[in-house]
Amino acid sequence: MVAMVEVQLNSDTKVPSEMLIAFAVCTTLLVAVHMLALMISTCILPNIEAVCNLHSISLVHESPHERLHWYIEVAWAFSTLLGLLLFLLEIAILCWVKFYDFSQVAAWSACIVLIPVLIIFLAFAIHFYRSLVAHKYEVTVSGIRELELLKEQIESTDVEGRNGVNLLQIAGVTHVV
Repeated sequence: MVAMVEVQLNSDTKVPSEMLIAFAVCTTLLVAVHMLALMISTCILPNIEAVCNLHSISLVHESPHERLHWYIEVAWAFSTLLGLLLFLLEIAILCWVKFYDFSQVAAWSACIVLIPVLIIFLAFAIHFYRSLVAHKYEVTVSGIRELELLKEQIESTDVEGRNGVNLLQIAGVTHVV
């Protein structure tokens, strides 16, 4: 990122101003996204370390990192998904900005190389996300099944107890055979 921010451009370049604007905007977004992710991660880390040093498992739920779970997810998404996409876009734009005056074939070559990389990146991201969602779904379904079994056990125990009490009260019986 430092190299991209400090790139030296010729003052007599023939690069279209729209491409320079796209480069400036992409560079700014790339740095901002990573700085935001870094800030969130830096603020969350002491809380996680504090919880790791606790000797009581019940205190884990009092930690701020549980409430800040959404921010952790945003930092992860910004840093990995959005940050890497912006980085790939930045490389493509940078190649055009640097090679436009010398060789547009070189700029096109860089973009052609980046296209399969982008496709592989997106395919992996989609596969990974789908795997996470499938696992989360399986865990949730398993938890719901366990809760339903517990509910059925409680209801069957409750019905047996009530039926026994009701039958005894109705019949006036004092002991059960």
